[in-house]
Amino acid sequence: MPALHLPHDRYLHPDPVRKPIALALYEQVADLPLICPHGHVDPRVFADPDYSFGSPVDLFIIPDHYIFRMLYSQGIPLESLGIPRRDGGPVEQDHRRIWQIFAEHYHLFRGTPTGMWLNHELHDLFGVRQRLDGDSAQAIYDQIQERLATPEFRPRRLYRRFNIQVLCTTDPATSTLEHHQAIRDSGWDGDIRPTFRPDGVVNLETPDWQAQIQELSRVSGVDVHSYATFIQALEERRAFFKRMGATATDHAARTPYTEELSPREAEAIFQRALQGEASQEDATRFTGHMLMEMARMSVEDGLVMQLHPGAFRDHNRLIYERFGPNMGGDIPLATEYTRNLRPLLNRYGNDPRLTLILFTLDESTYSRELAPLAGHYPALKLGPPWWFHDSWEGMARFRQRVMETAGLHNTVGFNDDTRAFPSIPARHDLARRADANWLADLVARHVVAMDEAQEMATLLAYGLAKQGYKLG
Repeated sequence: MPALHLPHDRYLHPDPVRKPIALALYEQVADLPLICPHGHVDPRVFADPDYSFGSPVDLFIIPDHYIFRMLYSQGIPLESLGIPRRDGGPVEQDHRRIWQIFAEHYHLFRGTPTGMWLNHELHDLFGVRQRLDGDSAQAIYDQIQERLATPEFRPRRLYRRFNIQVLCTTDPATSTLEHHQAIRDSGWDGDIRPTFRPDGVVNLETPDWQAQIQELSRVSGVDVHSYATFIQALEERRAFFKRMGATATDHAARTPYTEELSPREAEAIFQRALQGEASQEDATRFTGHMLMEMARMSVEDGLVMQLHPGAFRDHNRLIYERFGPNMGGDIPLATEYTRNLRPLLNRYGNDPRLTLILFTLDESTYSRELAPLAGHYPALKLGPPWWFHDSWEGMARFRQRVMETAGLHNTVGFNDDTRAFPSIPARHDLARRADANWLADLVARHVVAMDEAQEMATLLAYGLAKQGYKLG
């Protein structure tokens, strides 16, 4: 069977001048602690010291839309991969059969970041030395299953093995953070922090928005019946998250449109929403206004603000109706930032108390809008290449189009942005190799000196994320 071989200098540019420089820079940062300031790992995996990931299918396939969206694109039904249906309809239950389907189609991931991450996980975490395909599928399944059953593969043990210094989860505004509290109460010293994400109560188009508002009332202790009490409840929740260790908030919006409503306008829209009568225009304006309010609150309480616009969520109606949200059907949109963000940046962008970290799915805006904006406003920083651009080539394009105008210190390094906890080292490793490759080119062309590149490599791998998210 073909061997799974991962050379130490993989992915680095083959040019004989640049490659030794890149390798030296990579080796300098390869073993630095991992700062994970933004992600979606479920905190309950750390709350239970005996938590098990289950089978290889439970670990790799069922929770990971990066994997099953590729398989679905080739006509493989999600039911055959064990993905639960909303209606409780039948799906494949035999995990060995699911794994066999995955292995027989593993070639689909060649040249993709998912393939790079998976090969790293199989090789370094599970000791696999054969390529995954139809012939090797069951032997590799057994090998992974055997390791998952050992104490060394409990999440808290892996947290130490991965050399994670801090890991932040993403939690709805209505969360009681019970798993975070359980981690604290257990006495375990892993640094797991929540992140405040209020989309469910801020976005008037949330399908169960009224129910979310009722839950916000319950957990905050504030009777939310008006816009003023809504703001009061959100401020209370932010304070609670901060007491639980949060240093950041996270916000998704279809566009980065911002607008400051008068109190009277905000109250009128909020009341229409409570009655189920809010229009599309109401929802757009209210979201834009609440981004302004979140920036105002961040100035006051010091929480870093993250904004992730530009995704058309659940584009595939059939998949959404059958399996629910976050099933691989989200598609990037062309996005305008300069005009849309101007109200927010003119109001708060010059205030050094605000840190606004901006992400994009529209690469065409890198050099035209985002780099100039981040290179001017003190409050604005650029997050790393996100989602579809979290890839070897995507990282290279980001560095090439952003750094000359924005500068290194107006970016925040790398975050893994993943639900797949065991993939975290692979994702950081790929980013560190990509940054070493970029820096080696600068050194070879005498744009920066080697000692400067060494400082930059450490910042990209560790320092910028720690500073940008106030985790130091």
